[in-house]
Amino acid sequence: MSRHHVIEPTPQTMVYGFFDASLPPILEVDSGDTVTLSSWPAGGLDSLPPDRSRVMQAHLDSYEGSPGDGPHFVTGPIYVRGAEPGDVLQIDILSHEFLYDWGFVSILPLLGTLPDEFTEYETIFPDIDRNRNMMTLPWGKELPLDPFFGVIAVAPPAAWGRQPTPPPRMFGGNMDNKELKPGSTLYLPVFNDGALFSAGDGHGVQGDGEVCITALETALTGTFRLTVRKDLGYTYPFAENATHLISIGLHEDLDDAAAQAVRQMVEHVCRRTSLTRNQAYMLCSLAADLRVTQTVDGQKGCHMMLAKDKL
Repeated sequence: MSRHHVIEPTPQTMVYGFFDASLPPILEVDSGDTVTLSSWPAGGLDSLPPDRSRVMQAHLDSYEGSPGDGPHFVTGPIYVRGAEPGDVLQIDILSHEFLYDWGFVSILPLLGTLPDEFTEYETIFPDIDRNRNMMTLPWGKELPLDPFFGVIAVAPPAAWGRQPTPPPRMFGGNMDNKELKPGSTLYLPVFNDGALFSAGDGHGVQGDGEVCITALETALTGTFRLTVRKDLGYTYPFAENATHLISIGLHEDLDDAAAQAVRQMVEHVCRRTSLTRNQAYMLCSLAADLRVTQTVDGQKGCHMMLAKDKL
């Protein structure tokens, strides 16, 4: 019978800015168990509100006690018993809750989609209304909240050693995909015994592209169901929700990221139907939407959405 586990946000349960297969797990769970974890917003002390009474002491303590150089607090790793290299970790995203009534948005030096054009660097601290599920910008505009974790990962191959969190790769990581929210399922290939799952980088809302380098960066608590799948054989991140298949492409070149997302969707359409590759490719051209996930994390991202009723 599955069990539920809760991980508190402490320096001992987080790393700050890297993945590494050699990190000891903070928790071991069985396949099918659920885990609730929390993680602080990305960024350093200069990303916190000037009024420090709005910041939890455990958050401030994490800058002192968490190893690494940032910018993402990542909670984990979690060892899932039975997971082996070549398996797939199925991550059902069940719920998200806000820990703070604020988030931040920044324009930072030499970052973002237009780094040479936006050189008046600025950080704002929009308010979060958890009861109304709205955020308020400093100039008064309200936007609906739509939270998700920017970083969801398994550990990278051990031979890669320590990997920084900003660029997403085939083990997942900082994909910044707003479709990976409650109600969605993410599939990640496993490269190490136990998979070594982790998550962090809470976002309150984000547009596709994340063009200025940040979403509404904030602290989130999320619940995930972790299931080992030995029947899938996926070698690259893939996702779905009740209505859509969601393929993911990651590459330094945006065109190559787009090509990877299309390639993955063609393969998954063929897995689920009797269509030939040519037929699946034509279906994607007619019925799927190719979107830019983000352009700002070194490895750029694209994702393709195909409604399941179009298969």
